[in-house]
Amino acid sequence: MKQQIDEFSRYLQNVKQASVNTIRAYENDLSRLESFLSLQGIESASRITETTLNSYVLSLEKDGLSPASVSRHIASMKAFLLYLLKNGSIAGDPSERIKAPKVIKKPPQVLDENKILALLNQPDISTSKGIRDKAMLELLYATGIKVSEIINLRLSDINLSGKYITCGDRHERSIPFGSLAQSSLKAYLEIRDNAFDKRGSSYLFLNNQGEQLSRQGFWKILKGYAKAVGIDEINPNMIRHSFASHMIDNGADIGIVQKFLGHTDISTTQLYLSHNYQNSREVYANTHPRA
Repeated sequence: MKQQIDEFSRYLQNVKQASVNTIRAYENDLSRLESFLSLQGIESASRITETTLNSYVLSLEKDGLSPASVSRHIASMKAFLLYLLKNGSIAGDPSERIKAPKVIKKPPQVLDENKILALLNQPDISTSKGIRDKAMLELLYATGIKVSEIINLRLSDINLSGKYITCGDRHERSIPFGSLAQSSLKAYLEIRDNAFDKRGSSYLFLNNQGEQLSRQGFWKILKGYAKAVGIDEINPNMIRHSFASHMIDNGADIGIVQKFLGHTDISTTQLYLSHNYQNSREVYANTHPRA
């Protein structure tokens, strides 16, 4: 079955033009499925039954996976088996009646504007590291891009005078940024080559060794600044969430925010409306004399 999973990965890359992260997620999920089937003595996809798949789903739940994670594993399993069905590797789809658990989508975690401002002002811009970190944080909040996108930005993806970036693995999108992010980026670019670029890298943000900054490296930087300003719980997505929520709070059209975030389904973007609604209810309760 390993060969079929490899073929499916190539199909995702070449035909569906899926991103590297998406393909890796499918591969991880299907590797887990393959290991489970192997323990059941099933080495061929043609021997997979609905009962076997139900047992697999139960094993995921017993292992403590969240409903959202179980749903993702089921989606990966279904996509793989549908691929095998279409290319004639299996006669029927044993996953057809497998249902994913109901997932209650929670409103995204958002930092208020004062906390974001404190975070953005934390880097010491009298140092090269602080100038770099300030540019990263300003750009992240200005555009709402993912951490995987910001660490993969190249110098050619930045239009400083036009104040926009181009990003996206397979599906490129252009996102504008403001004058504050522009100033921070300009300051960083002026010192980037001498302070960081020891190898002629094309990546925009580099670590102290002149290499592309990693996700772990960015996370360590962000966590340090958050702790310094009293934010105990933070993750890189919170800045992305804050960008979207603050845009909508200030009247941005949800379709525009969807485009900036790169969401294919507007229902994902609509989660930020629920946060906006909760804020509105709190303001109403605290200010209306007959609330």
